[in-house]
Amino acid sequence: MIKSIETLLVDIPTIRPHKLSVTTMRTQTLVLVHMVFEDGIESWGEATTIGGLNYAEESPAAIKTNMDTYITPLLLQEQPKNVAQAMWLLDLHIKGNRFAKSAVETALLDAQAQRLGVPISELLGGAIHSELPVAWTLASGDTAKDIAEAEQMISDRRHRIFKLKIGSNPLQDDVKHVLAIKKALGDDISVRVDVNQAWTELEAMRGIQQLQDGGVDLIEQPLAATNRNAMKRLTDHFAVAIMADEAVLGPNNAFELAAGHYADVFAIKINQAAGLRNAALVGQMAAVAGIDLYGGTMLEGSIGTLASAQVFATFPNLAYGTELFGPLLLTDEIMAEPLQYRDFMLQLPQAPGLGIAVDKEKVYKLRTA
Repeated sequence: MIKSIETLLVDIPTIRPHKLSVTTMRTQTLVLVHMVFEDGIESWGEATTIGGLNYAEESPAAIKTNMDTYITPLLLQEQPKNVAQAMWLLDLHIKGNRFAKSAVETALLDAQAQRLGVPISELLGGAIHSELPVAWTLASGDTAKDIAEAEQMISDRRHRIFKLKIGSNPLQDDVKHVLAIKKALGDDISVRVDVNQAWTELEAMRGIQQLQDGGVDLIEQPLAATNRNAMKRLTDHFAVAIMADEAVLGPNNAFELAAGHYADVFAIKINQAAGLRNAALVGQMAAVAGIDLYGGTMLEGSIGTLASAQVFATFPNLAYGTELFGPLLLTDEIMAEPLQYRDFMLQLPQAPGLGIAVDKEKVYKLRTA
């Protein structure tokens, strides 16, 4: 039985300003769910989002309020027998709230995996990969700084895939910025862009052609998530891969996108999918439809990053890698030991549950709400 559920907000500064088309992040608010069970097991989930309400419809404050007011009382009253029953119960009584549901499912899976003495990935069919390639986002907005940062990452053997956040500047300024970085890093290094829905279709037609000609190998969510038909036109028109991110919200939505082949690649995010099992299902549907996969992030801390990695490790093919660099963007760590990044890969821990213990004392010391 579940003894207690507590939702905590933890503010951690970023190592540098992180510029997106929708906001510039200087602090990340981690939304953490801590569960304690009658058998003594303690588990964790994470529902972190990006930039308050600038990116998604769930803010940290709203997630905590809905957890405290609706979700926690429901789970404590009903005491579901297993993960599937708990998530069915939430879907029955709680509309929306995908991020909160993902955190709850993560904590429940973490607890069950600890009881069984296995990693969470074993509850999802088992891991195929013991390490995952990780991209780094260059988001200072300064070309020279971004080049120097990328070159240092390559030298340290930490990253060789780089994503650039664009869309907040005039189109030609962004294109010039990206192509200068691509030229400096060379053909052996993967450079992608994330527009975060900022372009119109006409801007996308102009911008993507130049980026494709310059050797950029992936264009992420160039148009509004609701503009599906235009996304399909871009996908059909260009040779460079077009990726859907904000447009991919869960199994039902992903099924429609996959059936119509509205994109070449899906970014899979456990929070946007409302949980790990849903994220796995989205990945399976994409694979059946011939759509490549990319392991996405909401710039979570280590808990959400590990939960995502447990899912992504079960995918046979992650053609475009992952972007599970969230903990590296933060100035502080909440785990008993940091995640291991080496040789351009995130190493998956093999211990039960999430794989690494949470430093509970530190989390409660850092909490802001």
